[in-house]
Amino acid sequence: MTIRTRFAPSPTGLLHVGGARTALFSYLHARANNGRFILRIEDTDIERSSEESIQAIMDGMNWLGLEWDEGPIFQTDRFPRYHEVIQQLTTENKAYLCYCSKDRLEKLRAGQMEAGMKPRYDGKCRDMDPAGAPVEIKPVTRFRNPLQGAVEWTDLVRGSISISNEELDDLIIARPDGSPTYNFTVVVDDMDMGITHVIRGDDHINNTPRQINIYQALNAELPLFGHVPMILGEDGARLSKRHGAVGVTQYRNDGYLPEALLNYLVRLGWSHGDEEVFSIEDMIRLFDISDVNRKPSSFNTEKLNWLNQHWMRTLPATQVTAALAWQFELLGIDSSTGPALTDIVDVQAERVKTLKEMAELSRMFFEDFEEFDANAAKKNLRPVSREPVEAIRAALEDISDWTPENLHQAIIDTAAAMDLNMGKIAQPLRVAVCGSGVSPSIDKTLWLVGKKRCLQRIDMALAFIAKREAAL
Repeated sequence: MTIRTRFAPSPTGLLHVGGARTALFSYLHARANNGRFILRIEDTDIERSSEESIQAIMDGMNWLGLEWDEGPIFQTDRFPRYHEVIQQLTTENKAYLCYCSKDRLEKLRAGQMEAGMKPRYDGKCRDMDPAGAPVEIKPVTRFRNPLQGAVEWTDLVRGSISISNEELDDLIIARPDGSPTYNFTVVVDDMDMGITHVIRGDDHINNTPRQINIYQALNAELPLFGHVPMILGEDGARLSKRHGAVGVTQYRNDGYLPEALLNYLVRLGWSHGDEEVFSIEDMIRLFDISDVNRKPSSFNTEKLNWLNQHWMRTLPATQVTAALAWQFELLGIDSSTGPALTDIVDVQAERVKTLKEMAELSRMFFEDFEEFDANAAKKNLRPVSREPVEAIRAALEDISDWTPENLHQAIIDTAAAMDLNMGKIAQPLRVAVCGSGVSPSIDKTLWLVGKKRCLQRIDMALAFIAKREAAL
């Protein structure tokens, strides 16, 4: 048997973290077992579905590298098939028309809730003679749910689950306009597409017994179900926008690598020993749906940042610099006017958490500044610093081979010649070249800024010092 999994989002918004993790688990289960992974767009909610959401879902999947083998398949293209199956169920007396008015159903629900009962349809039209149906009401179609027994299945994550049919009512499978409903279309799609394993969030557990009963009414083979736990925010509440639960492409915009986000998502509920770092190849090799934890997982941005820094340091430079170049574009920085981006990654990766932060802190290597940070200049570009700055400028101008090693040696030699510690040379030099008191090591900073820019900025600093001297 070929294992077939699917990811079936509704295009009513962005691809969020929870959906991305579901897609990842479904993808890994298929890949780990040489199976097929299908993308299905559940767009029957025509009023809320949008082309923008469809594109956002596909952009998120593509950025994460979760390539689908079949699809995207759109439910709106399958309406004739749904109508065919609804007619089959009705003909076989496994579904029926319900003429109950909205007013009656609301009163029924209110009465049940007041009595402390679970709201459910009471089956009034279940055995009604259609000949006596009110002509002024457009009927819905309801599935004739079994009245006795229980629905049982062995969940791939949660183990044995049993729900009594008395807990279920006769589900609406078609609205008054004939359009099919979610629980029905899911069954027809998974049946027709030969889905063998349904991996989804545990908020769907209540849907599963209803869907199993429809499978059985259609004499279809049941898939195996695996319901993964929800993701919580760091405060223990369900992950939401207030926790930063934005679309996954926002993580790209914020400077995260897809390898880092995938690595983080797979660890939200799944583990392999004490290991924390997993490439996509590792995940495919090691993933087993039965290893997914039943308990909810909490989203931890600090852990995501740690993984992002790891992947910035360890991925091939070309992979990281391609993503970094895009960050420069977002900031409006022309990355062709400075050092190689591979050198930026080598120098900055240990110092930042995201590529966005890396680009922001690297602006000085590509663009000149017009003024110094006031506090840094006040402390370091003082009249007493003029002679050390003049001396290191002369030493730097004499260097023909502009390497970090030669630059480092020039600073050491200048400090020794002036009987100063290195900080008395390096810190004024850093402020002069960077505009602030923070940068990577001074030798690599000078190397990345380049000789011409360094000398120009030192001259600017000397002019600043001279202005302060004149004011005394």
